[in-house]
Amino acid sequence: MKQFFTQFKTRAGFTMIELLIVITILGILAVAVLSAINPIEQINRGRDTGSRSDAEQLVSAIDRYYAFNGYYPWQTGASDPDDDIAWQEFDTDITDSGGTCTIFEKLGTEINAGCTGAQELKDSFLERVTDTTYNTLYVYNAGTTGSSTYVCYVPQSQAFRKEAEDRCEDATGAGMPSDASDIADTVCGGYGDDSADIYICLP
Repeated sequence: MKQFFTQFKTRAGFTMIELLIVITILGILAVAVLSAINPIEQINRGRDTGSRSDAEQLVSAIDRYYAFNGYYPWQTGASDPDDDIAWQEFDTDITDSGGTCTIFEKLGTEINAGCTGAQELKDSFLERVTDTTYNTLYVYNAGTTGSSTYVCYVPQSQAFRKEAEDRCEDATGAGMPSDASDIADTVCGGYGDDSADIYICLP
């Protein structure tokens, strides 16, 4: 009987060699899974998804402002002929053509006296997208009849960069809409060069 229990105890555990083999296999599987998932790419893709959502919100807010007021937030009024906005970084310093009110406050809450805030966007949103650590958004509108407002950003992930390259099609930006052809060189200038910037533009 004593011999039976001795044999049972001997066979109940794993040997050091068996444990090392299991640990090695688990390590190999972990490396394979991490390589397949690519956590850095997943993080960057999440950031790009956030930038896309923020760009869509900004475009929608500008369109709502125009629909309600009859002019864009970078104009001083409906009679203002400056209905275009050049490729412009969206930050707290962009003013309308009168140089008094910022687009930031016209879409959000009034900051300067005499400037009306439309409350189209929450202040927390505006502060976040204009923070120095945020992936910069750029605004463009050609100002011609029927032109759309574009909000653009540099994608951080390879998946979103591929989407931007598909839109550009080639180095001349042949895939860009006609009302954004003026910025094709800026948006698509990095096409074919992985180290250069290329932009995703909405809508």
